[in-house]
Amino acid sequence: MIKRIQKLTPLLANQIAAGEVIERPASVVKELVENSMDAGATRIDIEIEQGGASLIRVRDNGSGIHHEDLPLALSRHATSKIHRSEDLARIMTLGFRGEALASVGSVSRLVLASAVDKSPGWQIAVAGDGEPEVAPAAHPRGTTVEVRDLFFNTPARRKFLRAEKTEFDHIDDLIKRMALASFETGFTLKHNQRQVRQYHPASSRLQAEERLAALCGKIFVEHALHLDAEGAGMRLSGWIALPSFSRSQTDLQYFYVNGRMVRDKLVIHALKRAYHDVLYRDRHPAYILFLEILSTQVDVNVHPAKHEVRFRDGRLVHDFISRAVHDALANTRPGDERLNAAPHTVCAPSAAPVLNERPQSVSACHDKHAEVIQEKMAIYQALRADDPPPAPAGHAPVPSLGYALGQLQGIYILAENDQGLVMVDMHAAHERILYEKMKAELSVHSLPVQALLVPLTLSVSEREADLADSAQELFVKLGFNLQRIGKETLALRAVPQLLAHGPIEQLIRDILADLLDQGASTRAQETIHRLLGTLACRSSVRAHRKLTVPEMNALLRDMEKTEHSGQCNHGRPTCVRLSMDDLDKLFMRGR
Repeated sequence: MIKRIQKLTPLLANQIAAGEVIERPASVVKELVENSMDAGATRIDIEIEQGGASLIRVRDNGSGIHHEDLPLALSRHATSKIHRSEDLARIMTLGFRGEALASVGSVSRLVLASAVDKSPGWQIAVAGDGEPEVAPAAHPRGTTVEVRDLFFNTPARRKFLRAEKTEFDHIDDLIKRMALASFETGFTLKHNQRQVRQYHPASSRLQAEERLAALCGKIFVEHALHLDAEGAGMRLSGWIALPSFSRSQTDLQYFYVNGRMVRDKLVIHALKRAYHDVLYRDRHPAYILFLEILSTQVDVNVHPAKHEVRFRDGRLVHDFISRAVHDALANTRPGDERLNAAPHTVCAPSAAPVLNERPQSVSACHDKHAEVIQEKMAIYQALRADDPPPAPAGHAPVPSLGYALGQLQGIYILAENDQGLVMVDMHAAHERILYEKMKAELSVHSLPVQALLVPLTLSVSEREADLADSAQELFVKLGFNLQRIGKETLALRAVPQLLAHGPIEQLIRDILADLLDQGASTRAQETIHRLLGTLACRSSVRAHRKLTVPEMNALLRDMEKTEHSGQCNHGRPTCVRLSMDDLDKLFMRGR
């Protein structure tokens, strides 16, 4: 029997809508707190009981709701945030669909009380499909939303709720993300009538970093760089962790677009690209970043829970983010103020870097760079008479890494600067210096190309073949001679000499996949850089080799001039400092 089409009841329609955005108590808290932030609240109090299943109460001091608008506030597709279709192209608020309160009210017992300025307060109450009831209520300026018995009328949804602690942990993590998004807003969080969190409003960078330390840990702040970059109509600000503070998982990555936290593949790729040659593989960067962009250049109406966005010019955004973070990391030199603020115990990533691995393709490029490497090595193999001796007191400022005192076990250079003692891993430092010089050399000269005796034929889709045609300039720049010889066939006739012995076919397919997915690819360049890193590691000064004081000073001066010289190519720190205060504490001086 063919079932007839019927119009859904308002309650069922609201419950279906609730199923898209109200997954658990944390989803309710998210919608209510976002409404408070959109109302301009500077203080938001959240009270939770039994993980949110029993009670969720959110109170704010925002602009409030006129009592005539209270019934509309609980109806679907009613909002004060957009009024015309053109407004969808310039959304600056966190909410805009006008569905949240109606959805929450359809699966709970909801009471909303509000007051505008000095006007008397009013409240509206609804339970599932019951009729809303409006009545006067004593309430200061702002809004309070109370949600009880979540999913009381949808037992199938209620039985999927997790343990009380699990549900509250989700709420706690949500408030953490909200507190990072709005430093000027104060938050308090209570669970079962016990205050769990309190974040005071932050109006200065110092106060913001105090909140950051409370949310992400003091050690993150100590190992983070403050970033503030503008360009192409965008601004990127926030904090990025030094590579030495890399993580084994992505648990400390927060990215906000116009105040909205998002998880975007384009953004993740841009940040991965910025860190790609300063982190050891399987390690992840830590960051809290805020992108400000014209609302007309980003579409936030692409995901039911608003977790994703779509940029009008994704390539421009990608390159801006990647360049801003890369430059901030590159401009950090050993001895910078933020580095000096870090604790003297700097830990390397737990996974030990493999230094003795030598890909076959390295041998193909060794001849090309041998002369360059020997020339750079000569800097440390000959005495540098022009290097100044340690500066006497009262003369020119001492360089940030100071002057060499000696060598420890043929591995570490010990140096003295104005602050105290500097210890340098000479192999790791020289490895980074050589690597950056090789990259600079490649950026000036074309990659040497090796023709294939027998062209490699690749069967691809028609769309991939079209992409290969349109990306000819990219492939030529990378050293590939890739030509289309059929509707779905490509012929590879030449490759970069560095990659001649590698898995070329898979690399070409991966590049085409990147072009399909992201519109660009840095895969070949990253592969070349990995090989250069291996070559630099094998060519740098080895442990247990004795250096003279002038040779050590030459290495220190090159470190001060080299990008990313605070870490080797595997993300390990190249130097550690002990201030005079640190040394005094070790020897209990002044006690």
